[in-house]
Amino acid sequence: MKPFLITACLLLALSETGLAQQAADAPASKEDVEKYFQVMRSREMLDKVIEAMSKPMQQMIHEQCERGKVKLPPDCEAQMNKIIEGMWKQMPWDEMLQAMVPTYQKHFTKGDIDALVAFYGSPIGQKVLREMPAITAEAMESMMPVLR
Repeated sequence: MKPFLITACLLLALSETGLAQQAADAPASKEDVEKYFQVMRSREMLDKVIEAMSKPMQQMIHEQCERGKVKLPPDCEAQMNKIIEGMWKQMPWDEMLQAMVPTYQKHFTKGDIDALVAFYGSPIGQKVLREMPAITAEAMESMMPVLR
């Protein structure tokens, strides 16, 4: 009786491990990806990245308008800044995030997304998310001379 009980327990444990592995290898669901976006604070991050990109862009616009003073209208800078600001405000960010879901599903399994959610839900992952806008802003500033 004991060998049968041990064998049954061993088979049950192995089958649960196999089922867990199959679940991790399964494609990520829409809900998995949305949970990832939520943990990543994707919408908030987009706002911060845009904010970080705005200052270097305004500086670049200022320099371009200064260089073209002779050919451009006097309110060139104000017009360009208004256009850029309007463009950012009109972007359908939430719809764009939803449009990205199938791409994440294509490239990540449920296990991948679960691991990403675990990382970005951790203290170091949250620090990465907090620091990323400042890192992006500093990187944009350092790249502007190259882009000019």
